[in-house]
Amino acid sequence: MRKLAFLAVFALGVAAAQGDGEKLAPYYPTPETVVNKMLQLGELKAGEKMFDLGSGDGRIVIMAAQRFHAEAVGVELDKDLWKSSMDKIRKLGLDKTARIVNGDLLKQNYSSADLVTVYLLPGFIDKVQPLLDRQLKKGARVVSHDFEFSNWTPEKSQNIADDGEGRSHTLFLYRK
Repeated sequence: MRKLAFLAVFALGVAAAQGDGEKLAPYYPTPETVVNKMLQLGELKAGEKMFDLGSGDGRIVIMAAQRFHAEAVGVELDKDLWKSSMDKIRKLGLDKTARIVNGDLLKQNYSSADLVTVYLLPGFIDKVQPLLDRQLKKGARVVSHDFEFSNWTPEKSQNIADDGEGRSHTLFLYRK
């Protein structure tokens, strides 16, 4: 029941965010335990390149660079979140392996990605899917948080019990 209430609030936030016609989702920070599980499920290895679509405060990018020693790139449309993320990356001394692109995630090139992480509602996942279909190389992985890609079959899924915020999470792993 709590997950349904969360999804209703999340959807209302998306509807409000869509007023400018650009945002694909509102900012909602992923709990650190879920971030770690996303990167583990995606089998992220040192030296690989990963992208986080709609990177928010940069927590997935930062963890990928810090703990997994990956080359991590986030894409964030919101200028304030982008600036705050980049400030955090510089303060942590991660600017050689982590960065955030301030731009539209539908206008980026993901052909170098080994792993892509996403947390978008189903309608917006459907907008991203054709781009990833065209650009991702063979063997690239995609981890989606809570929402499935409608035309892809997950290789694995993982349920995560209540994260302390009163709701559970589901992760989906896809491989190109």
